[in-house]
Amino acid sequence: MEFEFWWLLALPVFFGMGWIAARVDLKSLLSESRALPRSYFRGLNFLLNEQPDQAIESFLLVAKENPQTVELQFALGSLFRRRGEVDRAIRMHQDLVNREDLPPEERRKASFELAEDYFKAGLLDHAEQVLSKMAEADPSADVHRQLLDIYIQEKDWAKAADTARKLEVSAKRNYQKEIANYNCELAITEQVHGRREGADAFLDRALEANRKCVRANLLRGEWKAREGDHEGAIAAWKKVEEQDPAYLGLAAEGMLDSFKAMNKLGEGLSLLRGLQHRYPGLDLLNVVYQATAEHEGDEAAWRLVREEVRRNPTLPGLDRLIDAELLRAPAERRQDLQLMKNLVHSHAQALSVYLCGNCGFKARQFFWQCPACGGWETFAPRRTAELDSAGRHLARMQIGQ
Repeated sequence: MEFEFWWLLALPVFFGMGWIAARVDLKSLLSESRALPRSYFRGLNFLLNEQPDQAIESFLLVAKENPQTVELQFALGSLFRRRGEVDRAIRMHQDLVNREDLPPEERRKASFELAEDYFKAGLLDHAEQVLSKMAEADPSADVHRQLLDIYIQEKDWAKAADTARKLEVSAKRNYQKEIANYNCELAITEQVHGRREGADAFLDRALEANRKCVRANLLRGEWKAREGDHEGAIAAWKKVEEQDPAYLGLAAEGMLDSFKAMNKLGEGLSLLRGLQHRYPGLDLLNVVYQATAEHEGDEAAWRLVREEVRRNPTLPGLDRLIDAELLRAPAERRQDLQLMKNLVHSHAQALSVYLCGNCGFKARQFFWQCPACGGWETFAPRRTAELDSAGRHLARMQIGQ
């Protein structure tokens, strides 16, 4: 390939053009730096010397005199909020919102940041006011989501349900489970104030929002039983099997009490045994075991729990079996059994907890809303011992394939 000598003449020209461009950029940069007010550099100096109050005042002066420093004010506001200096963040974002020359998109961002400041400060009514005004012109998912968080904290379940419906549209996500629980909360409020018809209406709305809302039927059964309508209560609790049989353990004790109230303990015990056989669970087993011991004696209870532990081995189940063994064992064996009981019971207690599938929070009692992460229906209705056992069974099945 022949070398073109004219390139030797072109190279100096290219280098010269690059040098001129660099000089122009440098002059532009120096010009912009000189254009910045002294307040800007004074503010940086205050910030570096950990004097945030003086830095804020300097930067506010810069922001008023130079609209191009808006991003600096946003950054400082977020910084102060993260540091817990919410009052300073509010001042920053209020100043931005009040500026008449701010473009619409920047104003929206400033309003949203201001709402977050109020939320962090616990001024929920102020945050709601800002976001509600934004939602009128900007029905976006982030605005609705922040409003929903406020209504949940305020326990304003009616507004929470309404906002969740709007969020279904803006976020394109199903919120039926959450809406059903908000209606259950409204039903509880009505029940507490003695408005039974209103409570029933909200339970109906919960089931309309989510036909698999177990909580609605559990509440209805509880309230009917309290009123003496035991047949209605049992009918409501039986619907849980169609929705999610894993929750039957939460209804078992109430069902048995209603059968007792109708003098039909044998029928109720037979029903619960059948449910335990089809859907084994520790809570259900405990109810059936206690009722069997009271109604049919310790020997029958021992046979029941022995069969169940063989079928579904769990540590809490073994703990219950040792209880049954202690009741029927001769005196010379009870000391050894009691030692076993003490060892097994301590470990079984550690496993007899409910677990949030969202954040891993553990609790002795069942929650519909996780106290840690706020998620709805994130607790499995079975205790961790059962979940662990089910996992081991699945692993064995996969290994055997």
